[in-house]
Amino acid sequence: LLSGYDVAAVRAPDAGLGFHFFFFFFFFFDVLFFLRRARGHNNMEPDMEDKTLELMNTSVMDSHTGEISPKTTTVFKITNGPLSASRKRPSEGNYEKEKDVCIQLFDQWSEADQVEFVEHLISRMCHYQHGHINSYLKPMLQRDFITALPAQGLDHIAENILSFLDARSLCSAELVCKEWQRVISEGMLWKKLIERMVRTDPLWKGLSERHQWEKYLFKNRTTEVPPNSYYRSLYPKIIQDIETIEANWRCGRHNLQRIQCRSENSKGVYCLQYDDDKIISGLRDNSIKIWDKQSLECLKILTGHTGVWDVNSGEVLNTLIHHNEAVLHLRFCNGLMVTCSKDRSIAVWDMASPTDISLRRVLVGHRAAVNVVDFDDKYIVSASGDRTIKVWSTSTCEFVRTLNGHKRGIACLQYRDRLVVSGSSDNTIRLWDIECGACLRVLEGHEELVRCIRFDNKRIVSGAYDGKIKVWDLQAALDPRAPASTLCLRTLVEHSGRVFRLQFDEAVAIAHVYVHIQIAGWPWKLAECVSVCARGLS
Repeated sequence: LLSGYDVAAVRAPDAGLGFHFFFFFFFFFDVLFFLRRARGHNNMEPDMEDKTLELMNTSVMDSHTGEISPKTTTVFKITNGPLSASRKRPSEGNYEKEKDVCIQLFDQWSEADQVEFVEHLISRMCHYQHGHINSYLKPMLQRDFITALPAQGLDHIAENILSFLDARSLCSAELVCKEWQRVISEGMLWKKLIERMVRTDPLWKGLSERHQWEKYLFKNRTTEVPPNSYYRSLYPKIIQDIETIEANWRCGRHNLQRIQCRSENSKGVYCLQYDDDKIISGLRDNSIKIWDKQSLECLKILTGHTGVWDVNSGEVLNTLIHHNEAVLHLRFCNGLMVTCSKDRSIAVWDMASPTDISLRRVLVGHRAAVNVVDFDDKYIVSASGDRTIKVWSTSTCEFVRTLNGHKRGIACLQYRDRLVVSGSSDNTIRLWDIECGACLRVLEGHEELVRCIRFDNKRIVSGAYDGKIKVWDLQAALDPRAPASTLCLRTLVEHSGRVFRLQFDEAVAIAHVYVHIQIAGWPWKLAECVSVCARGLS
């Protein structure tokens, strides 16, 4: 009917013809509607009461050219319930024949054509029909592939998928069904989860070494290993140990053991290092003492301080002579050694073996004694009494940048990844971004020179001449919104003198102190090595 009239007249609000046409159109449609409803009553069809009014924007076809006009008009369509309610099903025989023909034609089409045809069919259906189709498709799209894969001989794929779950999800997966539980058990997925944590988390690695259950890890199935149930019961025990350690760090609970280094010639412990078996301390009297970590007994005393030593035999393997004044610090790792000296220089050495060490390069630029160095594969970092930290390229030994900010000389630093943490005689600790040279945070709390500092991915531990060891929250320190009052987690006051060096891991912290005691007018110097251990885990 619309194509027989001027569309513009229909659209124009002041066109009388169009106005009357619309009244006639709806009157005519209403008559047809009531006639159809009356016929439905005569045929005993159900009365469909849910009338729907739809507002649709449709393109208008030009009556003269037959082309679709971009202009649109508003058309009202009234339906009496679902579209299918007014349609009669053909006789049963014809319906089955027509359905078979449709299916045969459908099977002859390509997959793309089939999908396109089904999309057209769905677009012509009502919401009620869409709901039925969705209910039919949902179980087809939700398949238990973990159960299906082993049936196809693909157990390893199911195991690999479940191996990415964390502990909580793995517990839930075991409760799904017996088949999932079997895949987890036979795939030793609890063992793989613990192995993944040991590889990626230093705390897990330290605990595995300390408790010696690492010997049950990283072994293939051909070797004799405990069943999956062993690793499943081991996991919560590890978590309990970790929670105990974290609580000890927060609350300051520890066991204190002291190694007495008192002697007539001892003039203070200036450096130390430890591993699982031994503690090695360097004294100012030119001696190196090796202690048993368990019994705290002195195993060896090495005299010299001028070379490379075999720890087991105590034999001097090599002697290096380069610096003009005292060597204040050194680091070595993976065939590279870096030393720094009171002569204001930094020496970079190549270490092919303990007996084959050659000088690669001398780095100069500091205006005072270089107190400490650290390095990795990318950068060498040095700190000096001239208040600056300098960054050098490890590969080329070229100067990169200077970090400025400390008000007095820098006594200690540690560098890892992008983070540099330094301590100074201005009594502060500073955190730096090595890539851009920005100071990220200043930690204040020590009352005297900060002499030693170490950090891991959770905390910073610092020791100072005020005799205090402070534990700081590293993640909070890196958050500019964190208030300064929340940064220091714990202060350990076990020393009556200066703390010169410390080393810690998640379960053990070791520090040493240089104490002056006045007795009968004579200056005595007492050197103590103090081990601060997490309770019940050392």
